[in-house]
Amino acid sequence: MKVTLYGATGQAGSRILDELLRRGHTVTAVVRDAGKLAARERLAVLSGDVNDVAGIVAASNGADALVSAYGPGPENPEKLLPATENLIEGAKLSGVPRFLFVGGAGSLEVAPGVTLIDSGHLPEEWKGIAIAHRDAMEMVRASTINWTCFSPAGFFAPGERTGKFRLGTDRFLTDDKGNSRISMEDFAIALVDELENPRQERRRFTIAY
Repeated sequence: MKVTLYGATGQAGSRILDELLRRGHTVTAVVRDAGKLAARERLAVLSGDVNDVAGIVAASNGADALVSAYGPGPENPEKLLPATENLIEGAKLSGVPRFLFVGGAGSLEVAPGVTLIDSGHLPEEWKGIAIAHRDAMEMVRASTINWTCFSPAGFFAPGERTGKFRLGTDRFLTDDKGNSRISMEDFAIALVDELENPRQERRRFTIAY
């Protein structure tokens, strides 16, 4: 499979890149600074970013999937919606069969009709980026492209690659102690599983231990 990946030098994106290459896929990684990503077998590195629609189109032409692990962080939530709009347009114009992007956990439901954002349990410093991720998902949902949003668990950090996890759809997943967590390594496994065996086209899904 040929995959175009944005955000390949980030914490989640670098693990998605490793998982794709581990499984024998060919990856075109689009990064702002090509010097930050070492050459590897089946990896092409292009200079570019999510602000360039023409660049997204060029990078995605002939690919089987466009994957975005782009995230501006809680400091710059206002950057997410324009980037998402550009990725949608790039996916549409290139004709790439699938667009899969890393979403947020804030719009997952902790009770019927009540999201984590609405629950009052989300720390104030994370509300801006959580709302931006929610709005970005709605923007993609309203588009005509073949999209998939993959939302992580509440605690999302580097860790072990275990291959053992649970998947869900719109519900915020917790374990029997009320914890919601997933390693970036296991998140990458599930994302590449979905690319190889599509089950969540035009919908959102999530993951946790």
